Amino acid sequence: MLRYSISAALVLLASVPGLAQVSTWEIDSAHSGVHFSVRHLMISTVRGEFRKVTGTIVMDQKDVSKSTVEAVIDANTIDTREERRDNDLKSANFFDVAKFPTITFKSKSVTRIGEGKFKVAGDLTMHGVTREVVLDVEGLNAQVIDPRRGPKMGASATTQIKRSDFGLTWNRVLETGGVAVSDEVGIIIDLELVKKSPAASTASSGSSK
Repeated sequence: MLRYSISAALVLLASVPGLAQVSTWEIDSAHSGVHFSVRHLMISTVRGEFRKVTGTIVMDQKDVSKSTVEAVIDANTIDTREERRDNDLKSANFFDVAKFPTITFKSKSVTRIGEGKFKVAGDLTMHGVTREVVLDVEGLNAQVIDPRRGPKMGASATTQIKRSDFGLTWNRVLETGGVAVSDEVGIIIDLELVKKSPAASTASSGSSK
């Protein structure tokens, strides 16, 4: 009875404008993706994606610097629309997914730089190597109601990394100059987020005790 009363109170508080300052959002993997692009043979751009990303964003509307972001990418879901290339990318030549099956990101700071715009700095761990990266994030400011899953919100993020910083160094020098695959990798992340209700969070916490 006490647990029910606490859950009901949390739901009521969350519905009052100005009181629900902190909210938890989970990545909807079915409607999200992590996309990347690299230069090939110095003449074209090859694009691909990781089809499965999961994680949680905790938003503190009152003090955005207290917000946090955590995400996990399934490296086995890499897809460049070419099976032989995907298998090579999964091999020890590149991501070595048998040894490093996931790519993770954990925020260290969140800074609002404008309306619906943020800088999110954090640790990116890939191929067993951790480096700090900064994401340029837009969104997180307009909610819609999904009839089946409740409040949802969208966001996009961009950054650029050097794959050599993460031990992904395979390459081939071309006779005409340059290399087969660029070191620079452009990244675009598209996220659809679903709000986790306070009642669900409380029930989950209570059931674990």
